[in-house]
Amino acid sequence: MGRVTERRKVIRIRDGAVSARPDTLVAEEPLEIRLNGKPLAITMRTPGDDFALAAGFLVSEGVLARADDLQNIVYCAGATADGSNTYNVVDVQTAPHVTPPDITLERNVYTTSSCGLCGKASLDAVRTTARWTIADTPPVRVAPELLASLPDRLRAAQRVFDRTGGLHAAALFSEEGELLDVREDVGRHNAVDKLVGRALQSGGLPLSRAILLVSGRASFELAQKAVMAGIPVLAAVSAPSSLAVDLAAETGLTLVGFLRGTSMNVYAGEERVALRTAAAQG
Repeated sequence: MGRVTERRKVIRIRDGAVSARPDTLVAEEPLEIRLNGKPLAITMRTPGDDFALAAGFLVSEGVLARADDLQNIVYCAGATADGSNTYNVVDVQTAPHVTPPDITLERNVYTTSSCGLCGKASLDAVRTTARWTIADTPPVRVAPELLASLPDRLRAAQRVFDRTGGLHAAALFSEEGELLDVREDVGRHNAVDKLVGRALQSGGLPLSRAILLVSGRASFELAQKAVMAGIPVLAAVSAPSSLAVDLAAETGLTLVGFLRGTSMNVYAGEERVALRTAAAQG
C-alpha cells in the first residue's frame, strides 16, 4: 500500500548557498472507486483511510446513509495487467436494499468534478438527494470565541503536515469545542469524505451536533458534503464560493469563512452563532 509520505531529492537554495538533500513530500496516488463492481469515480488522494473515503464519497452522492447500507469494501486484486494489487482500486458492495444509482455520463461529470454542474442544477441535485434536513433541535449555538479557537486546534492535530507542509485537513468538533476526529489529505474534499465515511461506519450519521472545519476555502462541493452528512455548521479558514453560500442559505447550513484569529465572516445561518455580544460591542 502506498505510504502517506515519500522522499525525493531536492536542490535547496538558501541565501545563495546551494545544497542537495532529501525532502519529505506528501504522497499522491489515484483511487478508483467501484460500486458493486462497476467503475464510478476516480479521485487523487493521499493513501490511507481509503475505505472511509469511498464510504464518505457515497454518502455525499446520496447512495449511503446508514451503516447497514454498506455490506463490504475491499481492495480489488488483479487491478493491473499482471494481476498485482495496487491498493488503488476499491469496490464498495452495498446491501441488497440499497437502490443503485443511475451511473450515466452526466452523473459521472457531476460526481467527479470539483464544482459540479452549474448554478441551479447543482443546488437541485443536492436538494433532491439529501437524506436529512439540517434539523439540529435544539439548534447548535456556538460563540465566536469558540470558533476562533478551532483552527489552532486543527493545526496542532495535523501530524503529516508538520513533515510535509503539503496537506489539507478537515476536523469534526462538538458544539462544546471537543475535537472528535481529524483527517488529512492532498484534497480537502477527500479529508471530509474520510471523516464522513468513518462516521457512517460507526453509525454516527447524521452528524447533527457537529461543527466541520476545513483548512482551506469552502467550495460548493464541501458545503454539499456537509449538507449530505447532516452537519449544521461548516467553517473554513479561507473564502467560500458564491454557490457554497447559495447552498448554505437554501439548506439552513451555517457557513463561516475567513476564520483567522478573532476575525470571521458569517455568510449564512447566523442564528447558530452567538452574535449578540459581538453586535453590542460593535
